[in-house]
Amino acid sequence: MREIRNIAALACVTALVLTGCSDVKDAVTPKDPIALEANVAEKAAGVKVDTIVSASAEDGEITAAALTTSDGKAKVKGRLADGKWIATQRLEPGTAYKLTVTGKGEDGKDKTLTRTFSTEKLSLEQQTYPAVAPLQGETVGVGMPVIVTFDVPVKNRELFERNMTVKTSPSVEGSWNWFSDREVHYRPENFWPAGTKVKVVLRLNSLPAAKGVYGQQDQVIAFKVGRKAVSTVDVRSHELTYTVDGKVKRTIPVSTGDAGHRSREGTKVIMEKFSKVDMDAATTGVDSEDPGYYNISDVRWAMRVTNSGEFLHAAPWSVPFQGNSNVSHGCTGMSTANAAWLYKQSRRGDIVKFVHSPRPLEDRNGWTDWNVDWEKWQEGSAFSDS
Repeated sequence: MREIRNIAALACVTALVLTGCSDVKDAVTPKDPIALEANVAEKAAGVKVDTIVSASAEDGEITAAALTTSDGKAKVKGRLADGKWIATQRLEPGTAYKLTVTGKGEDGKDKTLTRTFSTEKLSLEQQTYPAVAPLQGETVGVGMPVIVTFDVPVKNRELFERNMTVKTSPSVEGSWNWFSDREVHYRPENFWPAGTKVKVVLRLNSLPAAKGVYGQQDQVIAFKVGRKAVSTVDVRSHELTYTVDGKVKRTIPVSTGDAGHRSREGTKVIMEKFSKVDMDAATTGVDSEDPGYYNISDVRWAMRVTNSGEFLHAAPWSVPFQGNSNVSHGCTGMSTANAAWLYKQSRRGDIVKFVHSPRPLEDRNGWTDWNVDWEKWQEGSAFSDS
């Protein structure tokens, strides 16, 4: 019986030893090192500028990443998300870059991946620059549209519009309207509320604009809307009424366009201001041999309201007619003192309404945005269903 017991005890010990060996073997199983990958190849040339550079990891995680120009002077921003590093900016043309990615593997060891590459070269004809109005920091009138003008046509309107945002405080709903492949405007349904702060964000750099054409630059423009100033020009009664926030500040005798050169009726916007300007009728298509031709130097306190050459300005030569007759070639003339006062009160983007004229304002003869019904205006968006 003692021998049987000894054999049983030995078997039990042997089983314990074998089990312990199995546990030790599992504990020392080596873990895999991290594998890092990027979507650009080492020494790649001619990489497309709209490439969104990214890096990923297997059997570990990315701990740091940096994408810079090869000289280290410029950095491309990026973020870590879902185990990947993804650039949040596109690339510049004809530029050499260096991507450095570091990660830690499941084995606890660090590893670094480096990629050097260069992008395709682009001519100016292959890049479209977005010029923006208003200007950075400008205070404008309640009628000022946001205007983006491109020097090379944009065919991918939906893609561009998706990357063009207008943020306001307080919140104001608005819409883009494409006038052409080169020009797009943004406005709210009604005039901007006085005091609105506006920030225009265009993320267009290296964004495909057309076949072989890309956006040339991002733009971030912040501006402010001032008080609600409106000038109403009554062509029939020869009078301009200037109001601020609905209150009349001054009534000014004026003379507008004569029977052959009627001032146009409609809602106009002050586009430019000049303390003095030369007015040559040739710029409006009037030949120098025409009896209606004029060329006047140093016209004071002039504010443009149409592309065709209508201004509000000082007209000392027509003072006897101001308030009783229309004798101009379409401009709104007033005394030098009144013109100087109005000029100093006014901003780019202020509204000038012309009423009681038989001649309508042509579409886009100036910033005619407010003469378009809101529903019709929205149809000009790249995302309109119409």
